[in-house]
Amino acid sequence: MLAIENLYKQFGSLVAVNNLSLEVSPGETVVIMGPSGCGKSTTIRMINRLIEPDGGSVFFDGVDVIALHEEELRNIRKRIGYVFQHFNLIHRLSAVENVMLGLVMAGQSKDEAYDKALEAMSKVGIEHFLDKKPSQLSGGQQQRVGIARALAFEPELMLWDEPTASLDPMLVREVLVVMEELAKYRAATMLVVTHEIAFALHVADRIVLMEKGTIVETGIPSQVFVKPVSHVGRQYKELIEYQLNTSARTLAGKRIA
Repeated sequence: MLAIENLYKQFGSLVAVNNLSLEVSPGETVVIMGPSGCGKSTTIRMINRLIEPDGGSVFFDGVDVIALHEEELRNIRKRIGYVFQHFNLIHRLSAVENVMLGLVMAGQSKDEAYDKALEAMSKVGIEHFLDKKPSQLSGGQQQRVGIARALAFEPELMLWDEPTASLDPMLVREVLVVMEELAKYRAATMLVVTHEIAFALHVADRIVLMEKGTIVETGIPSQVFVKPVSHVGRQYKELIEYQLNTSARTLAGKRIA
């Protein structure tokens, strides 16, 4: 499905991604985690060339995306859904018009685009907000419009670039539930950049940990978070243990009270 080989990106004197290689199998949900600035988002943005790499290859279904010309790239992007950190909705358009827009621009009729948009919006539970403008929706609902926009193309690969990063903590779960459902039913192969440990534990087939532009550990969640071999993995393990201990102390305090 996806094979990244020796991907490299440098911004000035900063090496953001350093000869990174990764394979993702069809139907697999892979979660990329690591400290801020480790190169996670840069990596995922280079897959469909939102950021142009300085070196390496990205093979999607056997085709090197990096070598494609503009028209070929536009066509392959229709098979790769992308959900951004920020919603990137057009505020003068309704929710359904935002979801339809890419389909219409790709040459579909408005009727066909509307039907596909409605189906995609139903998958993420916002079919009742068709005519709402972005300003009339909560942050979680706006992000679900963004997810529906990506799903409308029926992509084979879904890329998620910290989709809950712009949300109020109270709204994060709303989006994570949608992502969990999509992962559960294998709507597409998924590559997810996130800081959400609970989501990674619950949904990921494989965790990839990054530090300073490279992959430092990879494995199933129970391996990476229980018996880590990297410094980053050990930090995540300590964080999970701290959160569990804090929850246990809070529960015990409530029982005593």
